[in-house]
Amino acid sequence: MDSTGGLRERKKAETRQAVHEAALRLVGEHGLDAVTVETIADAANISRRTFSNYFAGKEDAVLYGEEQRIRDLVEKVRAQPAGRTAWQALRGAIDDVFDEVGEPAREWAVRARLAKQHPSLLARQLANHAALERDLAEAISERESPVRPRVVAAGFLTALRLGSHLWVDERQSRSLRQVMAEMLDEMSRPFT
Repeated sequence: MDSTGGLRERKKAETRQAVHEAALRLVGEHGLDAVTVETIADAANISRRTFSNYFAGKEDAVLYGEEQRIRDLVEKVRAQPAGRTAWQALRGAIDDVFDEVGEPAREWAVRARLAKQHPSLLARQLANHAALERDLAEAISERESPVRPRVVAAGFLTALRLGSHLWVDERQSRSLRQVMAEMLDEMSRPFT
């Protein structure tokens, strides 16, 4: 077993998280346009070059984690029992995510608010969601569904997006899981 490799990977993950937290804090305090990559790097106590080893830009640093959550969700969809319809597999996967990680941290609401305020963050987030839609459609393509997989995936993601926005707008007065379940129930009517 290579303990050096494990330590190295853990340190990389810690650095990536520190850069993300610095970016989120600074952009939340000053706005995206007023924050530079250099400012984020300084706040995370790393060089500009080190920043570039982890993130392509400040938008990626702010939205860090979405790509990993996307991959996790797609894998959870693929792991759903074979007898489930496409919609049931998607619902089961999101339930598995909540069971595994619980309610999101406050930073999720902060990221959502920032994306609504800054077009470049929103564009990056929409690109992530377009890739997720494609990957989810592929993951459910072999499952029974009365509509095309791409439509089911888009409907599912729309419900999640609307649920997230409602949750943020309600200032997290209910759990995200409750709000998303409500949206998914509404959206599921044509799919079940």
